[in-house]
Amino acid sequence: MKHFRCEIPLRWADMDAMQHVNNVSYFRLFEEARVLWMARLGATTLPGRSAGILARISCDFQRPLTYPATVVVDQRVQRLGRSSVELSMIIERADEPGVAYASGQSVIVWFDYEAGVSAPWPEALRVQMA
Repeated sequence: MKHFRCEIPLRWADMDAMQHVNNVSYFRLFEEARVLWMARLGATTLPGRSAGILARISCDFQRPLTYPATVVVDQRVQRLGRSSVELSMIIERADEPGVAYASGQSVIVWFDYEAGVSAPWPEALRVQMA
């Protein structure tokens, strides 16, 4: 699945003293979308095995989000490598489609926990991401 969108309601606790969504909450929204996407792909973490792990993430804050709202995280595969996948993400409000509040990029690496090194993405997952 090269393109994934999900809606996530903001929580009151996501706000900070300035009465807008705190910067760390944007990373949590990216995380929630990433975890839902990985689950939809069937890439769940099993102890002692291998899984996708976050290697890098960035966020460009474009507009302040305020509570209450439901956001849409739009995530796309930008590049699929042997052991890594690069994603781009955009956060919008559900009631303002097409208006970016934040954008980001992340890299997820398939990791072999037993060997302690990166490993090739399983072929079944590669096919879904391509």
